[in-house]
Amino acid sequence: MRRLLIKHITTYQYTESVTLLPHKLLLSPREGHDIRVESSDLIIFPAHQLQWQRDVYDNAMAEVTFTEPSNLLSIDSRVMIQHYDDEPLNFLVADYAMMFPFQYDISECADLGPYLSAIFDQDRVLLSAWMHQFWQSGQVVETYLLLEWINKAIATGFTYHLREEPGVQSPATTLTSHAGSCRDFATLFIEACRSLGLAARFVSGYLYSPMLPQGQGTTHAWSEVYLPGAGWKGFDSTSGQVVGNQHIAVAVSRHPESVPPVSGSFTIGPNVKSQSPIMNVMVEVSEVAM
Repeated sequence: MRRLLIKHITTYQYTESVTLLPHKLLLSPREGHDIRVESSDLIIFPAHQLQWQRDVYDNAMAEVTFTEPSNLLSIDSRVMIQHYDDEPLNFLVADYAMMFPFQYDISECADLGPYLSAIFDQDRVLLSAWMHQFWQSGQVVETYLLLEWINKAIATGFTYHLREEPGVQSPATTLTSHAGSCRDFATLFIEACRSLGLAARFVSGYLYSPMLPQGQGTTHAWSEVYLPGAGWKGFDSTSGQVVGNQHIAVAVSRHPESVPPVSGSFTIGPNVKSQSPIMNVMVEVSEVAM
């Protein structure tokens, strides 16, 4: 078991006071058998009202309504967790799903439907051509092995680039450029799985990496595939690894662009020139002794 402290500070500096519209925050890790939130502290400026909710994916979401204008928005999240997923490969797939291809149980299909539909349908031809190296019609292969091939092929065959732009690249862009960010690689993996009829979803969260310098950390994105008998299993296409106790899931979604950590907008007065705020983000994930 690991005890981890997550610090995530986001600030927006405006040249003049603005009216901040409601913001949605996805900063609290998803609790379960593998993660337990020990403590949580959220400090926000300016004056505001805060309401915690659960969204359609059961993510813990804070909705912030601001009660005064400001030229500064500061969101300071500190969360202490206990992470128990020390053996990520210790799972069993149901007998009927051990080998691919297989069909999901009819009782699960209705719930899995949204995670089976392609998002970038226009990329289908290019994606299909790339997928031929892993599986072709008529072949039978171990399901986990197939997923591992795809996951490692992305990690080893593409160049990682940190992208500050919002949103994700289409799989076609990633395939043609052979480069992308973690969220782009996760999107490619998800669309690859869905093209095979495997339910997959996007995960945003944090990555604990003791190799980073002290005081640094990172937000991160990966994928989960639904494997009967094992449930939703995580695959990190940036590292090519199965997700374990260095990954801290915050939010899951059918669509890779719907779960940013902080989202919201602002309005300016009629006599104020259009402005773009200066944004600064600091993330630190550190291990704390028991």
